[in-house]
Amino acid sequence: MHVILEQIINGLTIGSFYALIALGYSMVYGVLKLINFAHGDFFTLGSYLGYTVLVFGAALLTAHFGLWGAIMAALVFAGVSLAIVGLIVERVAYRPVYPAGRLPAVVSALGASIFLQNAIMVLWGPRFQAYPPALIPNVRIQFGNIHLTLLQIMILLLSFVLMGTLYYIVQKTTFGAAIRATAHDRKTASLMGININKVILFVFTLGPALGAVTGIMVGMYYRQISFTMGWNYGIKAFTASVLGGIGNIPGAMLGGLILGVLEMLGAAYISAAWKDVFVFIILILVLIFRPTGILGEKRAEKV
Repeated sequence: MHVILEQIINGLTIGSFYALIALGYSMVYGVLKLINFAHGDFFTLGSYLGYTVLVFGAALLTAHFGLWGAIMAALVFAGVSLAIVGLIVERVAYRPVYPAGRLPAVVSALGASIFLQNAIMVLWGPRFQAYPPALIPNVRIQFGNIHLTLLQIMILLLSFVLMGTLYYIVQKTTFGAAIRATAHDRKTASLMGININKVILFVFTLGPALGAVTGIMVGMYYRQISFTMGWNYGIKAFTASVLGGIGNIPGAMLGGLILGVLEMLGAAYISAAWKDVFVFIILILVLIFRPTGILGEKRAEKV
């Protein structure tokens, strides 16, 4: 039994990565009805920026702020940098093609993805890069028969704090009400005085920033990063969005966690070589039997 519980915890750890990336997909789709194919590359760029800070600035940062201070500096630097990159991509690649409809925006998103992926390859090289091995002490904590690492606990805590904060902003604040109104009906929200551009800028800054933080956590967890990893994580996060209900913030969180658990259980008890296939099987089944996802996409009722 404890083996299954440990696999579930491992799945929740992996699923928290998918959930945080899926939030970026869901926010952009909810507001613009656009699948942002460049989002996986935002995640990759954030991972590389965190790698750069922790490898080349680790000694200086650790000396002044300690180990946790250095990690926090990497998270903040990557998050702020990707928020700026997200703004630039929105202004350059997406905003000029909004009036032309969804298809040109999708093509532009694919172009932005290819550009970012190749820019990462040029700047850091095509080889795998490795995060420092001793960032987080390899401390194992035991709860009964269940073993957790300190890094897993940190990832789960940070992920749930970020997801909880975003949920609070969207569901409990005035600006969150503006986001929800824009997602339901952009034209009506604009007529009611909501600044649509501010909402769009918010989702294009927060989504990439969350992706950047996730990229650093993935780098610390697996230690190896690649300029192509955005596609793999992106497609899984997109599947998580569809599973939970694309355009639905709680759905993206739930879908990511469920997908991570299913993937780990499938890898442990069926075949690790087929774990990526499970993702596409889940996507196909969801699209066939419940295309709106587990929670569905909430829409305002017109009366």
